[in-house]
Amino acid sequence: MMGVMEAAPRHLLDVDEWSDRDIEALVSDAAQHRGQLRASNLRGYRVALLFAEPSTRTRLSFEIAARNLAAETFTIDPSSSSMVKGETLVDTVRNLDALGFDMLVLRHHRAGAPWVAARYFGGAVINAGDGWHAHPTQALIDLLTLRQAFGGTDEMRGRKVVIVGDVLHSRVARSNIWTLTRAGADVWLCGPEAWLRGLDASPVTLTTDLEAGLRGADAVMGLRVQRERMHGTSLSLGEYVEHYQITEERLARAAPSAVFLHPGPINEGVEVTLEVARGPRSLVLEQVRNGVAVRTSVFAALQPSQPRPAHVPDQTSSATRDLSSAIR
Repeated sequence: MMGVMEAAPRHLLDVDEWSDRDIEALVSDAAQHRGQLRASNLRGYRVALLFAEPSTRTRLSFEIAARNLAAETFTIDPSSSSMVKGETLVDTVRNLDALGFDMLVLRHHRAGAPWVAARYFGGAVINAGDGWHAHPTQALIDLLTLRQAFGGTDEMRGRKVVIVGDVLHSRVARSNIWTLTRAGADVWLCGPEAWLRGLDASPVTLTTDLEAGLRGADAVMGLRVQRERMHGTSLSLGEYVEHYQITEERLARAAPSAVFLHPGPINEGVEVTLEVARGPRSLVLEQVRNGVAVRTSVFAALQPSQPRPAHVPDQTSSATRDLSSAIR
């Protein structure tokens, strides 16, 4: 069972809206139940998965998590829905609400889209990544993964965690700053000056010097280099690799037991070498495994008191349905 929360949150839009106690309850629950098949507690509930951006790990882990709790999951493909005909996000969400869905998992290219959805959806909204803004479940996954690596909750305090790469455009970095600093970690952001410009230095340390960032680090998190962001800057891909690629040689400056994380997808040979990404320091696959546990706990934490009235004809027992035609 989930730990007792102060007042159960209605949505997960970003981690800064959740209290330390709520985050602790959720991460502890995920750690306790990882790898275990739980007693169903979302049977009779309906979950809509609306991903307006490509996704593999996040979408599949949400779907597996919902199924683990016996929820019915409905996948909406924007490319074959009325969104391609000009239907707005608001209209789509209003239709999903009218159909009686209990939860909506939303990934969208526009920052703030989940907050808009929450205004028009009567159930729980879970942000699966919005633009450059936030990715709360990934931050919770990373927090759990680091706690496991360091040996417990209190072991996070004072640990140096450096996030390297395109921080400016990273929703993962923004949410991680909240969770890691609140857990007591010493967070550093490292990358080319153009990708640090305009960021608030408090409560983190900004540096363009990778050697300084890695020195004594307990954990190094690489971020995907978004090649499209390199146009219009003075930095070339080759220069990024030369100055910021995470290699075994550069990791030697970190603490002897330092670990490597990456939210994926990884451009091997760009932000990190194959040797590091698949080596003994890498926790990348642990992040993937923890994804199902954390997202299962998120569903359990946001479970409405009872299912909403169903408006979708139940003519099949299939666990996953494509609702693209139902929202036209």
